[in-house]
Amino acid sequence: MLRKPTRCPPSADEGFLAGANGPGQAHPEHYFSASPSAPSEPTLVSVNLPGLAFSLLSDRGVFSGRRVDPGTMALLEQAPAPPAEGDLLDLGCGYGPVACTLAKKSPAATVWAVDVNSRALQLAKENAKRLCLPNVRVAHPEAVPATIRFAAVWSNPPVRVGKQALQQMLSYWLSRLSDHASAWLVISRHLGGDSLASWLTGQGWSVRRAASKSGYRVIEVHRP
Repeated sequence: MLRKPTRCPPSADEGFLAGANGPGQAHPEHYFSASPSAPSEPTLVSVNLPGLAFSLLSDRGVFSGRRVDPGTMALLEQAPAPPAEGDLLDLGCGYGPVACTLAKKSPAATVWAVDVNSRALQLAKENAKRLCLPNVRVAHPEAVPATIRFAAVWSNPPVRVGKQALQQMLSYWLSRLSDHASAWLVISRHLGGDSLASWLTGQGWSVRRAASKSGYRVIEVHRP
């Protein structure tokens, strides 16, 4: 059993650094389920970015539970620094690699970590506590106040929920961007990254491919 630290790490660069983790997640079909049925098997997952290194508690039944997946890493490496303040959204937060990165980089901002997976939400909440990130707000989508407008959105969206569900989800959350704010999305080319960009353009959004890495598209979306 993993032992939880009783106090916060002394600096942002010192964390719960773990060694190499095992193979990929055994039950990926559960990652967008509200209550995953995969047996719990906790582990630590390392996040290593330029000038920033920490580890997160993860488990089975959540997206990429044994490592930070390449798409999320591409998003964290290629998207610009988050706004210093305001409300930021990590849509489909999983156990929190994006949310915790944003919170560390922008301690004066409020980072909303949103997911439908109850296990992921609990892990994200625990990771924010472990890393002493009081600016992370972990919430089910319905619990985010409707009045909030986001200064920026980050997402590795759950494309496997299906095209219609994905489009409905993005339409709703992108509509809550503040004026002049951007959303940063990462999607595999093989899972429809280019077609999604075309659909967003057809919906009236301004879409720019910011980067391509290892088969992933990192795109910026904002109002024209």
